[in-house]
Amino acid sequence: MKTYSVKEAYVTLQGEGAQTGRAAVFLRFAGCNLWSGLERDRETAVCKFCDTDFVGTDGENGGKFKGAEALADHVVSVWREKTGESGAQGYVVCTGGEPLLQLDEAAIAALHARGFEVGVETNGTLPAPSSLDWVCVSPKANSEIVQLRGNELKLVYPQTETEAQPDRFAALQFEHFFLQPKDDNRQAENIAAAADYCMKHPKWRLSLQTHKLIGLP
Repeated sequence: MKTYSVKEAYVTLQGEGAQTGRAAVFLRFAGCNLWSGLERDRETAVCKFCDTDFVGTDGENGGKFKGAEALADHVVSVWREKTGESGAQGYVVCTGGEPLLQLDEAAIAALHARGFEVGVETNGTLPAPSSLDWVCVSPKANSEIVQLRGNELKLVYPQTETEAQPDRFAALQFEHFFLQPKDDNRQAENIAAAADYCMKHPKWRLSLQTHKLIGLP
């Protein structure tokens, strides 16, 4: 029986992209295929700007869960503790790290059986299970994406590498295209640059991390 390693799980409002403002359980799986999560490896990592702790299982409501049913029951308990409701009409955002290293059809089916819609936020380097309700791909420079369709493509901007420019992805089969300003010490400049690009290329929309702006996790 498969064991799922979860860094943390908590209820908040989705702060980014097309689902902004929606209450959800954020189910953060441990591990990533583009960076170890350790600072000593950042300079040699494929993805160098990640600001998320996805190492281990010691976060809020984190742990190891043996089998899809145990994982789904845990998500229900986290949702119910915050909302007072069962999973009916609930929403789960599976994130990481890279959630598709662990998220599979069995886990999605168990969450569906408890009434949840299931979304994923992925770097796109692994194929997404077909039963997902929402697929958000966030490409990273120096990586090859294989998930070429979905609900939204959310590109951190700017990335200096040629292969991470918006025009590389504009013809892919997504419903929504977002630029999300890189969260670093040049954030104001990054926001201005992303806004300018969106105004000049109306296919793209600006995505701000509103949860950070209002103090939510």
